[in-house]
Amino acid sequence: MATISKLSNPSPASSSLSSSSSSSSSSTLRPRSSHPRILIGFRPLTNSHPKLSSNLSFSPLKPCLLVRCSQSQSKGGNGSPSKRTALHDLYEKEGQSPWYDNLCRPVTDLLPLIANGVRGVTSNPAIFQKAISSSNAYNDQFRELVQSGKDIEAAYWELVVKDIQDACKLFEPIYDETDGGDGYVSVEVSPKLADDTEGTVEAAKWLHKVVDRPNVYIKIPATAPCIPSIKSVISHGISVNVTLIFSLARYEAVIDAYLDGLEASGLDDLSRVTSVASFFVSRVDTLIDKLLEKIGTPEALDLRGKAAVAQAALAYKLYQKKFSGPRWEALVKKGAKKQRLLWASTSVKNPAYPDTLYVAPLIGPDTVSTMPDQALQAFIDHGAVSRTIDSNVSEAEGIYSALEKLGIDWSYVGSQLEVEGVDSFKKSFDSLLDTLQEKANSLKLVSL
Repeated sequence: MATISKLSNPSPASSSLSSSSSSSSSSTLRPRSSHPRILIGFRPLTNSHPKLSSNLSFSPLKPCLLVRCSQSQSKGGNGSPSKRTALHDLYEKEGQSPWYDNLCRPVTDLLPLIANGVRGVTSNPAIFQKAISSSNAYNDQFRELVQSGKDIEAAYWELVVKDIQDACKLFEPIYDETDGGDGYVSVEVSPKLADDTEGTVEAAKWLHKVVDRPNVYIKIPATAPCIPSIKSVISHGISVNVTLIFSLARYEAVIDAYLDGLEASGLDDLSRVTSVASFFVSRVDTLIDKLLEKIGTPEALDLRGKAAVAQAALAYKLYQKKFSGPRWEALVKKGAKKQRLLWASTSVKNPAYPDTLYVAPLIGPDTVSTMPDQALQAFIDHGAVSRTIDSNVSEAEGIYSALEKLGIDWSYVGSQLEVEGVDSFKKSFDSLLDTLQEKANSLKLVSL
């Protein structure tokens, strides 16, 4: 079983990778395999409107991931892979839902992933920036929107809403089978509203209305101005994915906002109002590792790669505490469901670390792990499935305290990462609108 202790010094993924990080002790996590069992394929993207190909096509970036089974795998009746994977085991044996952190057209590219055990999808402005800027699959709809007089931002939201609706349809069977427990697709309000409490509430209500699917999650950032927004949106009976959580203090505020919202809803049946709290992981190590390297002592360097998993373990402890006791039990009587912890930012930023570092040690019941392409492929290939999130909480507490004693200010870390996260999404959002404006200008030139 992978514990905090065994993950405390992440071992290099392979001898050919960078060895710039501190030397490490052995880990039960398997490194990147040179002979993957799951083949990753990419569907070539074609221009759906030949007339627009020369002037309006986007530069190719990163198409959607397709997971194809090896020849030894059997096929289901519809031709989709049917062999069990580690993702199925995550859910069925340990109660964790594996989600996919990506979305692009055609959304039917998600079908092989669903067959391999993916149970939901998350998206954000950066994901849509890559999807829309790298694909011609959006050309026809965008052309019609511009020619009908839609402004650029309105056109953007129509492109996004269609993708979300189509993805919700694919995951609706999972939503139905679990009685609303799983099968969600997340879409985020404009990142420009991160400091606007009322604007976020109105945007969330609007998005919920226009998507009009029971299994959509409206994403709201966990910024201080948006904590009241979360309470308000939940009280209106709208399910929420709270994103950009980087600290324990802010996470507790998010839980309280969820509980406050449920209590303020006035609903007799709370079973259809659900939520996840997206606790970001790898970015924590990225920042703290830099701070530890500046300190430079052997003790500091030995703590690299430990902070994120340790804090996540303590977040799960907080989750268990908050969703118990009289207050919670009173809500349960009305059908309330726990706000599940969702591990986000699970891709490994430091290539010297094992490629499942932010997935394997965070396995536990009533949680979600949303994985981008690389992390998903790695876990399907060589992920070990066992309950790890609370296997060594005392050591996680020790790591957290040791970092504080070295001068690491967890409050600063959380605030800094939140600012960086919001700024990153704003830049992606603005970049995409600029790209769409250029595309619209080209369209007008072609039509003259």
